[in-house]
Amino acid sequence: MPFYFPDAGSPWQRGSIENTNGLLREYFPKSFAFDDCSDEQIQLIVDKVNKRPRKCLGWKSPHEIFFDEVLHFT
Repeated sequence: MPFYFPDAGSPWQRGSIENTNGLLREYFPKSFAFDDCSDEQIQLIVDKVNKRPRKCLGWKSPHEIFFDEVLHFT
């Protein structure tokens, strides 16, 4: 499997990652203190982001894509 490592300081090479960071910023602004948040609350938000359909995935969610691939290995 080929690997790709984007250049440091080049966010345009990491479009999907930067988009996901933006989605997480909707819930966790830069000034957010994670000490005030329980693990359950964080997991709920992570689940929401992972189950959100993405255009780059053919309107499937990362959750769907991951489990479709995992089920093919068994």
